[in-house]
Amino acid sequence: MKFDRNTILGIVILAALFFGYFFYTKKEQVAYQKNKAREEFVKDSIAKIGRPQTDTLLQRIDSAKADTINRTTNAGNFKDAANGTEQLVYADNELIKVAFTNKGGQPKWVRLKKFKGLDSNWVKLAGTDFDKISYTINTGSNKSAQTSELFFPKIDSVKNTDSSKTISFTLMSSDSSSITHKFTIRPDDYMIDFNVQMNGADKLLERNVTDNHSLDLNLNWQYSAIQQESSLSYEKQNTQVGYVKDGNFDFHTISRRTSKEFDKSVEWLGIRQRFFFAILVAKNNFSSGKMEWNVPSNDTNIIVQSTANMRVQVPVDSKAKVDFSIYYGPSDYKILKKYDMKFEKLVNLGQGMYQFVRPLNKFVILPIFDIMKNIMGSYGLAIALLTIFIRLLISPLTYSSYLSGAKMKLLRPEIATLKAKYGSDQQAMSMEQMKLFKQAGVNPLGGCIPALLQIPIFFALFSFFSSEIGLRGASFLWASDLSAPDKVIQWGSVPVISSILGDHLSLFTITAVITSFLISIYSMSMSPDQSNPVLKYMPYIFPVFLLFIFNRLPSALTWYYTVSNLITLALQFVILNYIIDHDKIMAKMEENRKKPKTKSKWQERMEQMQEQQKKMKGQQQKNRR
Repeated sequence: MKFDRNTILGIVILAALFFGYFFYTKKEQVAYQKNKAREEFVKDSIAKIGRPQTDTLLQRIDSAKADTINRTTNAGNFKDAANGTEQLVYADNELIKVAFTNKGGQPKWVRLKKFKGLDSNWVKLAGTDFDKISYTINTGSNKSAQTSELFFPKIDSVKNTDSSKTISFTLMSSDSSSITHKFTIRPDDYMIDFNVQMNGADKLLERNVTDNHSLDLNLNWQYSAIQQESSLSYEKQNTQVGYVKDGNFDFHTISRRTSKEFDKSVEWLGIRQRFFFAILVAKNNFSSGKMEWNVPSNDTNIIVQSTANMRVQVPVDSKAKVDFSIYYGPSDYKILKKYDMKFEKLVNLGQGMYQFVRPLNKFVILPIFDIMKNIMGSYGLAIALLTIFIRLLISPLTYSSYLSGAKMKLLRPEIATLKAKYGSDQQAMSMEQMKLFKQAGVNPLGGCIPALLQIPIFFALFSFFSSEIGLRGASFLWASDLSAPDKVIQWGSVPVISSILGDHLSLFTITAVITSFLISIYSMSMSPDQSNPVLKYMPYIFPVFLLFIFNRLPSALTWYYTVSNLITLALQFVILNYIIDHDKIMAKMEENRKKPKTKSKWQERMEQMQEQQKKMKGQQQKNRR
């Protein structure tokens, strides 16, 4: 890569994209947190005004009694199920362990056996008091209750012939209506089948207001995504809400909006928190509904809390069966793709303004990286091998860039002569320099193309390394987790410094910055002198920018950049000193000078425009005299 004017333009574009992305993301997060803090402050202030500062023991006892009476009253025909003792039933396969509770007949929590959490135990999903799956039922005349508040007394556990396991919870009413929740876990599968069976459905559910021939099951799904990675803020940046509506996939980052209404058929909706995914599927689709979510402050370990109120239409009958599926598992592209339901589209291989790099990740980076990983047996070495592969792929353009740089270096004396001749007349200097390049057969854009080509490659890898779950917990050299920064030095929360660099210093970031400096020094020694101080010093300033940008990024990415820079330095030295023959290049340039030159229409128009501007400038100077 040669740092001529056009190459530096490519670097500036890359820097602008970097800063634009991180500034926009940070700005949105700060604004969201400020609004959230203001809303919570107002709510808390109102609540404090409306209640005593302290509750007496008697008041708390009375409140508990009132809740019990109210719950029993609302339970109506299911009053025997209003109060009870919670019982847990466990089921598992090779991938997950699930605890089911008889309170609401629903999952209590899910453990992922292949992944360790921050506490070194299996990753736990859907395990807070906030998490629930429930729906409203009619319990009597003008009475209703949520199933999550009722205890299902009858519990059955069956091992099926296909090695799957089914856990059933049954709830009976005094008028012979019944509800059964069945959960089936299959071998080697993260998906849990969930079906609701009702006797007396026409009494338990309300009629649809627009379709008298159907009943409405209004499902309420609450899910709290708990922090699973070391960086809470980075995990929030990579957490999204996704769904398939009317056959089309769409998603929202949690910081850009707080709700989504559905007026058309919805197949599934879910929350992806960087490496883990919770998905609720309606096998016959939700007819409509709304999903809301909020992002708590960084004082908690909660990434996002979401509440989905979704409607399922059920034919009017005394008996009804509604089928769902729930996925609690990794956000792994290959695993999610097997379900053939567009789950994998929420894995960030390139989204939003970076959607253009998704095909590069899907069809090149992902399959090649899998091959490298299987060959090397190490994620760090696989990244190094992937880097070599990418550099070989673009090596023809790289060679073209170095060749262009060598030609530019040979033209240095003539360019210096033109500068001395035309002085500060930049327009005349530009015209003569273009003629010089044309005569010598030099393309001034030759050094820019590889720099611009690496922009989509970098953003493809940025998305890939941020979402590749295999990197989670993978160690290499001094990095204990390639999906997170390698924090060799940590200083905690320090004013100013923490806001710029974070709470640590990454050694792979330092190696990336140092190797970038070396490339800049070597390349500038091979390039024409720049009179513009901004262009002259930009190659040295850019590596400093990398320090602030890369320090918070996964060490897999900074390791890749380090290896790429080392390869660049080696290629520069070998190609420029042992492959490119400067004497032959000079002879070729002299031959080009002797050949008759034909101008393209674009060149003719440019020269005419420059000539016209030169005359106008001369006329203005005459008028001033």
